[in-house]
Amino acid sequence: MCGRYSLFAPPDDIEERFDATFEYESEPRYNAAPSQSLPVIAGDDPETIRRMEWGLVPEWAGDRSEFEFINARAETVREKRSFADAYESRRCLVPADGFYEWTDRGGESGKQPYRVTVGDDELFAMAGLWERWTPPQTQTGLGDFGGGSAPDNDPDPVETFTVITTEPNETVADLHHRMAVILDPSEEESWLTGDPDEVESLLDPYPTEPMRTYPVSTAVNNPANDTPDVLEAVEVGE
Repeated sequence: MCGRYSLFAPPDDIEERFDATFEYESEPRYNAAPSQSLPVIAGDDPETIRRMEWGLVPEWAGDRSEFEFINARAETVREKRSFADAYESRRCLVPADGFYEWTDRGGESGKQPYRVTVGDDELFAMAGLWERWTPPQTQTGLGDFGGGSAPDNDPDPVETFTVITTEPNETVADLHHRMAVILDPSEEESWLTGDPDEVESLLDPYPTEPMRTYPVSTAVNNPANDTPDVLEAVEVGE
């Protein structure tokens, strides 16, 4: 799965790499986690990098707490009700320069986190889906005339996203049985705007050769530790 990643490259580099402009003031993220608002490039506006909350909530959901999918499996993404509509028309890129996976150290040692990168922290895009969900309207207060309740103003819609995962390549397989779908730069535009039948072939494992992994501190286990320290390599057991 993909449950934590980073994006700390300078904003200018990100904008140049994806030929898109931030609509907000970007800050480096060393330990991006679910439920946070993070940079996404959506197919309906590929020239803009905007923020969405990580954890897809289907448009038809009543209570978002029952959903908030951080990942979607490539093998079933077109079949699952929660993702089918988004796959057809709301695909996105999730910019990153690394992600984290945890592997069992055995015994009572717990799990060891590893950082996974493409080359030397090269920017890449993970394949994602996005949705626009509107919270249910609530009734509060008294009406203008007589008793009863009056509706609040219509709630603001919330944009959310999920990262698609697939079988791991040889590099990631030593750490986890799934990995994020990483798109080749030549595939990114097709993923955003291509025919749903054709882009399904893009959801395969990224080539092993340019990828590397190294152990990092268990400080990354806590999303509050969003500092460059979580990027540093450690000796296993630290």
